[in-house]
This record gives sequence, C-alpha cells and structure tokens, in this order.
Amino acid sequence: MTVGLCNANPVVHAKKDRVSRTEDTAADSSSSSSAVDPLDVYDHVRDIRDPEHPYSLEQLSGLSEDSITVDDNLARILITFTPTVQHCSMATVIGLCLRVKLKHHFPPHYKVDIKVSPGSHADEGSVNKQLNDKERIAAALENPNLRQLVDECLSSDEVISFN
Repeated sequence: MTVGLCNANPVVHAKKDRVSRTEDTAADSSSSSSAVDPLDVYDHVRDIRDPEHPYSLEQLSGLSEDSITVDDNLARILITFTPTVQHCSMATVIGLCLRVKLKHHFPPHYKVDIKVSPGSHADEGSVNKQLNDKERIAAALENPNLRQLVDECLSSDEVISFN
C-alpha cells in the first residue's frame, strides 16, 4: 500500500541497556502510589517500532530519556519525539502509537501531550495539533487498517536488536 519509504536508509543506533532499578529507587517512587517518572515512561515506549522500519524509536533516535517530561503534581506527561526526516508522513502514526501505549500503562488521570521536536518536521504545527486532538485520535483508532498498523508497531518482538 505504501508507495515508497520516506527515509529508505535511516541511521540506526544500538539499543541502550535497560537501567535496573534498585530497591531504594522503587521505595522512593512508591511513597506516592501513583507517582510516574520519565524513566518509567521511557521504558514503556522505547521499543515501539517505527511504522516503516523494523527498528525501534530508540534505535532511530526518535526518542530518548530527555525527550520525556513528567509533572506528577499536574498529572501531565509530555513526550517530544523526532521523526527521521522532516517530511515524515508517519509522524502522526508514531504519535498515535505513543498515545496508545501510554493509555495502557499509566493512570487514566494523566494528561498526555505528544509533540514532534521543534524544527524536526516540515508541518510541525499541523502534526502537533493532530496528535493532541481527541476526536481525530478516536477516529484514527476506529480505522481497522490504521489500528492494525499501530498494533504491529507496538509488538516489540519484531524489533531488530544488535545485542
């Protein structure tokens, strides 16, 4: 169905080792039963597969620990991701994958904002607006073909690993 890849030869980076949590870290985060931190969020979204390639968003440098902000007091999560090319037609699909993954793993009272990194997409404003419009998100998830693509991107066992 796809005519051609937006980025036929992406730069692929090795996956980082997962940070192991010590019992002290777990005890600190359990002091507030619903506390969420950026590393928790990153651990859940880092393995999402790019819609056009068998690599994760982490491997394509689309996401990093620094691209996630959590404000527990306001119950907000902000993820800023970087498409591999400025004219990426899959940016909205990537954002939808991020949103679906977060919806399944974090408390529903958190407000999630997803944006492309400033200057990383030719149509940045339009993409950001679409990524955070509840009606567009709901409509997209009702489309069986789009939902299948999102589900494929979320199945992390398809991601190629260098390890």
